[in-house]
Amino acid sequence: MRIIATAALTLVFCGTAALADEKVSDAEAKGIEATLKAWGCSGGEMEKETEGTSKFEVDDATCADGRQYDVKLDKNFNLIGIHAD
Repeated sequence: MRIIATAALTLVFCGTAALADEKVSDAEAKGIEATLKAWGCSGGEMEKETEGTSKFEVDDATCADGRQYDVKLDKNFNLIGIHAD
């Protein structure tokens, strides 16, 4: 029983690490910033999803209305979702 529990925990921790987002490159950051600016937003924490989707995420971007939003962009930096934080 202990072996099964240990194996299950190992899979959970390994699976979680594999899904961690990664930092964006300087070129990607410029593309993200350009899209944010076009939508009246700036700042936030930029990440590239590693689940094979090639999508970008910006957490806590501040937009023209003064509120913070979580923003999702596709691999070409097109806006695909924006949600109030």
